[in-house]
Amino acid sequence: MPGGEVAAAKVRSEGHAEQPQAERLGVVRASDKGQWSSQTLTLALQQATTSLGGLAALVHRCDSATGSLHLAAASGLLPEAAEAWADLRTVQDVAPTRAVRRGGYVWVCGDSLGIGAVGTAALPLPGADGPVGVLSVLTAGPAEPDDEQRSFLGAVAAWAAARLEGLPGTAPGLTSAAGSEQTVRMGELTAALAEAVTSRDVVQAVADHVLPPFCADGLVVWLIEGDRVDVVGAAGYPQEFLSLLDRVPLTETASVTDVLATGTPRFIGSRDEFRRRYPTMAIVAEASPKNAWALLPVIASGRAIGVCVVSFTRERVFSDEERTLLTALGGLVGQALERARLYDVEHARAQELQRGLLPRELPRLPMACAAARYLPAGRGEEVGGDWYDLIPLSGGRVAMVIGDVMGHGITEAVTMGRLRTAVRTLADLDLPPDELIGHLNDLVSDLGDDFYATCLYAVFDPTTRTCTLCLAGHPPPVIVHPDGTVLCPRLAADPPLGAAEPPFEIHELHLAEESLLVLCTDGLVESATRDIDQGLAQLCRILAQAVPRIPDLWSGGQCDDVGRLEDLCDTVVSALLPAREQTDDDAALFIAHTHGTAADDVATCSLPDDPRAAGQARRYVRKQLAIWGLDDLTVTTELLASELVGNVIRHAKGPMRLRLLRSRSLICEVYDGSLSTPRIRHASYTDEGGRGLQLVAALSRRWGARYLYDGKCIWTEQSLPADDSAKRPLG
Repeated sequence: MPGGEVAAAKVRSEGHAEQPQAERLGVVRASDKGQWSSQTLTLALQQATTSLGGLAALVHRCDSATGSLHLAAASGLLPEAAEAWADLRTVQDVAPTRAVRRGGYVWVCGDSLGIGAVGTAALPLPGADGPVGVLSVLTAGPAEPDDEQRSFLGAVAAWAAARLEGLPGTAPGLTSAAGSEQTVRMGELTAALAEAVTSRDVVQAVADHVLPPFCADGLVVWLIEGDRVDVVGAAGYPQEFLSLLDRVPLTETASVTDVLATGTPRFIGSRDEFRRRYPTMAIVAEASPKNAWALLPVIASGRAIGVCVVSFTRERVFSDEERTLLTALGGLVGQALERARLYDVEHARAQELQRGLLPRELPRLPMACAAARYLPAGRGEEVGGDWYDLIPLSGGRVAMVIGDVMGHGITEAVTMGRLRTAVRTLADLDLPPDELIGHLNDLVSDLGDDFYATCLYAVFDPTTRTCTLCLAGHPPPVIVHPDGTVLCPRLAADPPLGAAEPPFEIHELHLAEESLLVLCTDGLVESATRDIDQGLAQLCRILAQAVPRIPDLWSGGQCDDVGRLEDLCDTVVSALLPAREQTDDDAALFIAHTHGTAADDVATCSLPDDPRAAGQARRYVRKQLAIWGLDDLTVTTELLASELVGNVIRHAKGPMRLRLLRSRSLICEVYDGSLSTPRIRHASYTDEGGRGLQLVAALSRRWGARYLYDGKCIWTEQSLPADDSAKRPLG
């Protein structure tokens, strides 16, 4: 291509409205002998494309010697599309050459470059001796740009021409240095609005880029919500005054209804003028700290969706140039707000989904309490696939799980919800960690080849103070002992779920009487500036410094102050992910305070593998409950133990063992050497047996069975008497 190759940005001809503006602009420049400013070209193309809702834009430079146009810069075009207009002769019948020949604005219907455009708007860049170039925008709107859009396009073209040619005077429509600055700042606003995600971002962009150059000091953005107007953002006003404007019926806001009804901006230079024009709003005018206003219709998809009010403390007269630029502001803000409102709605739904999928509150269990944090990846949908949970198991044991579905977004959040539900279901079956992880691996594999997740599943047994866990591609836990020792054991991890093959390796850790177990996802410890090993080492250092400063953390094993763990979570998060550091991954942190079961709260005896075992079990129960002062539960517990032992004698095999646990409930467990499954039978009226487990279910609060590598355990739970339960500590 003469003059060099145009490297153009990628454009999507379908689904264009859904593509982020910043992603599709990608302004690029062709080499040209005049060496026009790349920054000016970039800004002009951004302004023009956004103000007209364009698919692509181009700037050509006029060659007076040859009477041709040479492409200086383009955005939103593939190279082959830009090639077609790289060099144009003024006799050609296309939009840029028509604009030069006419010396003014032209509109040509049709998809000239085959990118799905409705038409092309073109306007010369005015110079001292005629056009120095031409600015063209290929639009996607349903019709030709309206007067406001054409007016703003003219301001952009005039500003660009003055900047590109370095003219000593000002171009038409830009009558002052202040006006030039205002147009530049409007261009900066265009770029800022392209990056704005939420409605609040849009309002902040306007406050940052519009108020200073116009010497304005107040901003209110109203949007229509049914039969009222809501303030979606403001700047420069006290909250007391904004309360007068928010959620006000349309019938009580004459200024808003006037602008909405006519679609015409109103420029009011004094308080007296405001009262004359809108007498029913005199109270608002008196309460306002401002004395001049520009009321601009916020236009989106061809309709007014609200009003943007730019206000001034001093009275003023608005120039024609300022009216033109401020009028264009309504269209720019409207497009950005329309996109942001869709995001706000989806964001609210996504947050609701996230709240529904993550535990609203972690349970406070006798042998473990916990606090956790979920941190979404920067901006965007703010949901992802990280999750955590604390699950009570039989025998006073506790399951702790943390996982991370690869990626972040609605799909990953839904997948996370499925996995969390599956974990809770499988945990209720008392499966050992390796079997549970195996089932999760099958579930993720069935989702498809593109789904992967990491997971750490741990079971803490307070009677032995052992933590049994499996790692599927997940960072290892960090352990903090009461003496201040912080350990990060080096554990071999299996591949992530969806890519692993069973069997899964089981790891056993022995914890001190009281310990902190710290689990996290890689988003917390891994970033562009540190690898995962460095992040884990930093986490250990933070814990080593922070834990000793927590008062009463190890005092007496009480687990009733989750607030200490909440504070520790905040300390860790703020140290590892400070506000200044951006992360593109979700992060989760889970800290559990574990407690071992006191020796005098556990009682165990071996039983013979014959019918005498039932009698021995009853005697042992009577003796032990008397020691614990639980005589009120003796008769029921004797009956439960007798039925469980009898069930083993009839249907299973030894060796047999009875264990009693005293916590916030009374747990009775009978162990045997069989893997047979106990089931409740539906005994008929004439059957002499078969009702044992029905009786067990009726007498206990909960009951069930869990399987060991060499047998099983059948267990029951009973509520303690109210007075004794109140005395029992959480830990």
